Amino acid sequence: MSDRELEPREAMDYDVVVVGGGPSGLAAAIRLKQINPELSVVVVEKGSEIGAHILSGAVIDPAGLDRLLPGWRDDPSRPLKVQVTEDRFYLLGPSGGVRLPNFAMPPLMNNHGFFVGSLGNVCRFLATKAEELGVEIYPGFAATEVLYGDKGEVRGVVTGDMGVGRDGAPKESFTRGMELRGKYTLFAEGARGSLTKTLLASFGLDKGCEPQKYGIGIKELWRVDPAKHTPGLVQHSFGWPLSSGTGGGSFLYHIEDNQVVVGFVLHLNYSNPTLSPFDEFQRFKTHPMVRETFEGGKRLAYGARALTEGGWQSVPKLVFPGGALVGCGAGFMNVPRIKGSHNAVLSGIEAAEAAAAALAAGRAHDELSDYENGWRSGPIGADLRKVRNVKPLWSKLGTYVGISLGGLDMWLNTLFGGSPFGTLKHGKPDYATLLPLGSVKPIVYPKPDGVVSFDKLSSVFLSNTNHEEDQPCHLKLSDPAIPVARNLPVYGEPARLYCPAGVYEVVYGDEAAKTEPRFVINAQNCVHCKTCDIKDPAQNITWTTPEGGGGPNYPNM
Repeated sequence: MSDRELEPREAMDYDVVVVGGGPSGLAAAIRLKQINPELSVVVVEKGSEIGAHILSGAVIDPAGLDRLLPGWRDDPSRPLKVQVTEDRFYLLGPSGGVRLPNFAMPPLMNNHGFFVGSLGNVCRFLATKAEELGVEIYPGFAATEVLYGDKGEVRGVVTGDMGVGRDGAPKESFTRGMELRGKYTLFAEGARGSLTKTLLASFGLDKGCEPQKYGIGIKELWRVDPAKHTPGLVQHSFGWPLSSGTGGGSFLYHIEDNQVVVGFVLHLNYSNPTLSPFDEFQRFKTHPMVRETFEGGKRLAYGARALTEGGWQSVPKLVFPGGALVGCGAGFMNVPRIKGSHNAVLSGIEAAEAAAAALAAGRAHDELSDYENGWRSGPIGADLRKVRNVKPLWSKLGTYVGISLGGLDMWLNTLFGGSPFGTLKHGKPDYATLLPLGSVKPIVYPKPDGVVSFDKLSSVFLSNTNHEEDQPCHLKLSDPAIPVARNLPVYGEPARLYCPAGVYEVVYGDEAAKTEPRFVINAQNCVHCKTCDIKDPAQNITWTTPEGGGGPNYPNM
C-alpha cells in the first residue's frame, strides 16, 4: 500500500450518526431534529441517491408516517396518493385459482385505508423533510467499518475509500474514507446489513434468540393497458408454482399512471438446491390469472432484495454501548402482511427519542435501554406478536396445513391475546436447509417467452445496476475452493440459481485438457439483495459494500 493511502482519515463529529437512508434511518434523523433542532445529525447512504437501493412491494400502512409527520397527507409533494380500494386473496393451482373469502381473513390482513406506491419515493420525500430540518445527508458513501472506542463502545463509522483498483492498490483517483463520529450511531442498513452482521457477532446481540429467517423478494414494475388497470386493487396469492413444502407468495398492486407492481417472495428455508427464485417468479407470471394483466404491457423496472422474516422470536438485542439497530436490520417485518416499512419508521422514531433523551441528560456512548425495553410492549411488538407463529407453522407443516393453522393462530391472538401454540421455534437457519442433489427431484424451468417472462441479464439491465469495474470484488469467499470442491458435487453449486442477478456461474473446463470447472463471480451484476450471504450452505460468501454509489439505481421501486 502506498503512503498516500495510509494517511490519517479526516473526521467529522456529530451527536448522532445514522447508517442507511431508508425509512427507519430517515425517520430517526427527522425525529431527532424535531425534538431538538440543535442536535447535529448525519445520514450516510451507500446508494447513489436516496431511494436508489430501496425496494419494497409496497402496500404501506401509514401508522409510522402519521406519527412522524401528522400533516403528510395534505402535503402537495406527498409520495403516496393511491389508497387500497379492494383486497383479493387467491390460492393458485397450475391452471386456475380459488379466491378466498375476505371475511375469513384476520382483521390485520385488511389493507383498506392503506396506500400503494413506491417506498423509494417515500424515502425521497422523507429525505427532503430531513434536510429542511437541518439533517446532513450524504448519498454515495458506503459505511464499511465500525469505529470502536477504548472500552469497546461504538463511536461511529468509517466510509469506504474511493478509487481503489481491482488489485487493492490506490488509483490516481484515490480518496481516503472519512470517520463519522457520533455520541450514538443508529444502524439502519436493512435486511442482512454488512455492519449489522458484525455488530451481532461483536456484542452477541442474537444470543438466546431464534435464528433470523429470510425471504427473497423479487419485483417488477409494469405499465399495462388502461383497460386492465384498477387503481388501488391489491391481490395476494400463494400456491403454484411453488410446491407445498416451499414457502412463498406473490402480489399484484395497481398503483398510479396505469402501473402495476408484480412481486414474488420466496422463503429462503427451501430445501431443493435446483430451485431458482428468479425462475419461479418468471413462471408465476405465465399463470392464466396473472398473464392477462401484463400481455400488451411494458416492463419498466426490475429488482430484488432479501427480507427479514423471523419476527418476534428472532429480534436480537437492539442496543449496545454507543448505538442501536433500527428497521428491517432489527428484524421488524411482519411476514403474513408482507409489511415492514411502518415498523421501520416507528423503530426509527423510538430509537431517536431514546437517543435524544440520553443526549439531553449529558450521556454518550452507552446503551439506549429505553428503546430496548419499550419495543415489545409498544405498537411494533403488538404487530409482531400476533403473527409470531405463522412462519414456523408454514415451515413445519407446508403451505396448505401451515397457512390454515397460521390463520387460526392469528385469529386467536387477535381475539384472545394468546394461542395454544405458545411461541413456536423456527429451527434451522436458512443456510442449513438444503438437501443433497441426489435426494431431490431436479426442477426444470421453461425458457422465457420474452412477453411476460424474461432472462436474468435483461432483467438486471432494467435495475440500472452499475459498479466501477476496476475495484476489489465486494463478494468475498472465505475459501475459494469450496464452490467447486464441495458445493458443486453436493448441491450443484446453488449460488448460480439462488442469485437473481446472474452474479455466480460455474464455467466448466475442457475435458480433453483435464481442466477443472471454475467458479466465476460477476460482481458488476450484483443488485445488493444479500441472498448469497444468507443462503450459501457453507457460509463461505460474505457480502461487503462496494465503492460508494455502486449497485442498482431504482427509479421508483
